[in-house]
Amino acid sequence: MKRLLNTLYINQPDVYLSLDGENIVLHKAEQQLGRMPLHNLESIISFGYTGASPALMGYCAEHKIALTFMTMHGRFLARVIGKSRGNVILRKKQYRLSDSVEHSALVARNFILGKVFNHKWILERMTRDYPLRINVENFKNAALELSKLMHNIRECSDLDLLRGLEGQAAIIYFSMFDQMILQQKDDFRFISRSRRPPLDNVNAMLSFAYTLLSNDVSAALEGVGLDAYVGFMHRDRPGRASLALDVMEELRGVLADRFVITLINKRLIHGSDFVKKENGAVIMGSEARKKFLRAWQQRKQEKMTHPFLGEKISWGLVPHVQALLLARFLRNDLDEYPPLLWK
Repeated sequence: MKRLLNTLYINQPDVYLSLDGENIVLHKAEQQLGRMPLHNLESIISFGYTGASPALMGYCAEHKIALTFMTMHGRFLARVIGKSRGNVILRKKQYRLSDSVEHSALVARNFILGKVFNHKWILERMTRDYPLRINVENFKNAALELSKLMHNIRECSDLDLLRGLEGQAAIIYFSMFDQMILQQKDDFRFISRSRRPPLDNVNAMLSFAYTLLSNDVSAALEGVGLDAYVGFMHRDRPGRASLALDVMEELRGVLADRFVITLINKRLIHGSDFVKKENGAVIMGSEARKKFLRAWQQRKQEKMTHPFLGEKISWGLVPHVQALLLARFLRNDLDEYPPLLWK
């Protein structure tokens, strides 16, 4: 089992990263801000990219430390990747299946099945935990509709039809999303999903959480020898980590959406933490990002019982476990890929 280490988030602008021995050193305006041993780190995410020394990038690539650069607003820029150490037979199998639309659909439907199953149970939990604060009948009806779609998804072998079913499920799930926000309703209302750019506070948080999750999943896939850029449901597009987006589908609700709702309902994030730009885009301020990232790291340390393994692991290890299970399926060690079915 891959040991869950720490992620170093560099949230200040204009910070240059360098290597000193086996330590990462942070510099700003010719001053040293700090240093940290690299053997304690699994990944480094730098916001407001200024630069990193070739020596540091080489060390991270050699020692499988994911080094990711993002804008201050959380938009992905680049990730340093070393030479591939994956089993060439595994990747060739991945490429062969991806080239076939028919085989891709058979793999992709389990990602979507896991996604819809988890969304259903998020709604079911709301009816159990907050029966006096929500319209229980509406939530139960939505959960019932998702159950019906799950049956169709399980039998689906057409990729375009599968995308259509996933879209229907997303509409049902997000139609209930605003009702799961129980606090700070004046500042956090959800009408619909907006991505590029996010147009309200909730969408800004969702987009940021999805970006962080995508980085974690990409690193996990590369760690088991898979190509994060060759997917099954998400087809090839230059610069897009399609397989990471595939595997993310089942994790969006349980890892990202519930996390965002918790931050709002526990009043850990406030309306004053956001800035609206002239083009209508809404972004989190620097202090809000710090709070968000601290809470994200804490969330990854919390424990859960993995439904397939039957073992207690941290949430931060879930992407690594799912990547390992996907690799085992592609090696024919499993009859099919077991998505994370959370309850």
